[in-house]
Amino acid sequence: MALLTATSVPGGTAVNVTPVAANSTDTISASDVGMHGALLVINNGGGSSITATLSDPGTTRVGNAGTVTAQTIPAGQRRWLRVLPGHVNPATGVATVTYSGTTSVTAELVR
Repeated sequence: MALLTATSVPGGTAVNVTPVAANSTDTISASDVGMHGALLVINNGGGSSITATLSDPGTTRVGNAGTVTAQTIPAGQRRWLRVLPGHVNPATGVATVTYSGTTSVTAELVR
């Protein structure tokens, strides 16, 4: 498990965002998610599709577990996922993303 670090993209300035190798589980700190969320870019350079799943630590009003939906990233493609404050587990202070495969998979986190 690795903590991803967000790159801030200020208005009017070009910024280089360096991709990092994805681990089977990565985390994102609440401070990087902030009040408005962050964007997670997943690049799948591998030869087959993978899935990425953002945790949902919440519960419904009647106490049922939150809904988790795996997102497919096709081989050779990249996808953007929005990480919202609701993805952050209040007990741990991080949002968790898991990947079904990590060979040739990188992630970029921007806010």
